Amino acid sequence: MSEQPQRNGGDLVIETLSALGAKTVFGIPGQHALGLFDALSRSNLEFVSSRVENNSAFAADGYSRATGEVGVLFLSTGPGALTSLAGLQEAYATGVPMVVVASQIPLDGLGARRKGMLHQLDDQKASAANVTKFQQTVHHASGIPSAIQDAWARAITVPMGPVWVEVPQDVLLAQVMVPPVQDALAEAYEHPPREELVREAINWLSDAQRPAIIAGGGVRRAGAQAELLAVAETLQAPVLSSPGGNGAFPWNHELSLQSWVEDRHATEVMEDADVLLVIGSALGEVTSNYFTMEPRGKMIQIDAEPRVLESNTPALGIRADAREALKFLDRDLKAAGFTSRASWHGRSPQQVVADTLEKIQERLDGQDLAKERKFMADIREAIPASMQTFWDMTIAAYWGWSCWDAKDGQFHSAQGAGGLGYGFPAAIGGAIGTGQRVLAVSGDGSSMYSIAELATAKQHQAPVTWLIVDDGGYGILREYMEGAFGKATATELARPDFVALAQSFGVPAREVAVDQIGAALTEALAEQGPNVIVVKTLLKMFAPTHL
Repeated sequence: MSEQPQRNGGDLVIETLSALGAKTVFGIPGQHALGLFDALSRSNLEFVSSRVENNSAFAADGYSRATGEVGVLFLSTGPGALTSLAGLQEAYATGVPMVVVASQIPLDGLGARRKGMLHQLDDQKASAANVTKFQQTVHHASGIPSAIQDAWARAITVPMGPVWVEVPQDVLLAQVMVPPVQDALAEAYEHPPREELVREAINWLSDAQRPAIIAGGGVRRAGAQAELLAVAETLQAPVLSSPGGNGAFPWNHELSLQSWVEDRHATEVMEDADVLLVIGSALGEVTSNYFTMEPRGKMIQIDAEPRVLESNTPALGIRADAREALKFLDRDLKAAGFTSRASWHGRSPQQVVADTLEKIQERLDGQDLAKERKFMADIREAIPASMQTFWDMTIAAYWGWSCWDAKDGQFHSAQGAGGLGYGFPAAIGGAIGTGQRVLAVSGDGSSMYSIAELATAKQHQAPVTWLIVDDGGYGILREYMEGAFGKATATELARPDFVALAQSFGVPAREVAVDQIGAALTEALAEQGPNVIVVKTLLKMFAPTHL
């Protein structure tokens, strides 16, 4: 019998991930992780090497959002691990399933304070505790498969999110005698709603004359679009989608208030509801119109994360996956022979929606926003209906939160944690994961956080078109400060020639006028590999109330 080649702990990591269905890994090699990367060379996993660990985390996040699969991230010890944390905060805040495998110093250094040990932290996994669901250190190579399998199950269990497994250097290098991992099973734990809470919700909804719905990102993550549509149509309830929930409900449906969460007209409809059904949303800062929304009726809040229930507004809190909860509601409404009695002070819900959207457009018409509205409309027209888009924290994204019709694609932005630099690396992950062209949108300030990833996009020929809107500084902060104090401080930025910089990486780039963006995008989207479009313009935000 032929002798099997000697394997180590790193092989167990790779084999377990492969058995669980992983296809792609993001990260950067490191000294303590060399055993892990050596094992990677013996596998079929695709490795995407970013240039900064924070961007590796964003890329794994974008991969997961775009594909619906678990993102996998490999990190080195100490500085590498710490540099990833801002990216992981976004995944944690938005509920993106990821498995993070971080290396560690050798076992005999854990908990010690050895002078001069490279990359040493007092407690590395404690650093990740604020931005991951679960953290574990593996002390023996034989425990690696179980640890990663359990971590994967935690990542995909609602509320989904990133989990952290760290493996010391000597454990990764330890020789193992067990046969290769061929079968690994990780199943999500179910969180169905409690029956008595569903019954109470049905009682409230059965008596409602002005029901309304806020659909959050939890609806999209659960794949509950069909269930939401069924419940909304049964209730005859206007539906307002949060930025994270953009795409959860058909944009042009007669009950759709779209995503105008920052306009008081839409907020007022939610406040006037006698029963407000909030699904998969924490009613956070943006969705609550910066905590100005004050519902006057009863509120039912359904979320997989128990900590968000009633965190901002008293409600009948139901911990459940959005899809399961909506299935229960749809079942019980139909079983009860429910017939909608919706009447908004003598108006139909469809008329309320139409009137509200008309008021929102009239408000925009009364502001000097022709350039901004055309710019966003031109981008939307140029982008294929099925294309996924990734937006950084920039004024164009703030517009997108409210006005972007995701159509058949998906709208991804960094509003969960609000960190800069998300758009481009997340788009790289999405493009590599789907094999389809995607659009990234950044400002000049946020683009500098991820500019090094032009090398990653070029190396992997990622089909990403990157739109950089250059207004000479941190535009949204400039606008906030000028509005609050009459002047802006420390918002203006020296920046490079983005076109020349991109070209120096071998990435095609061009600068176009703001009114040429549609034609430029059409051309760029037809090209191969990455490319960059720069538009120098100052965009303004709309005012959500009368000026």
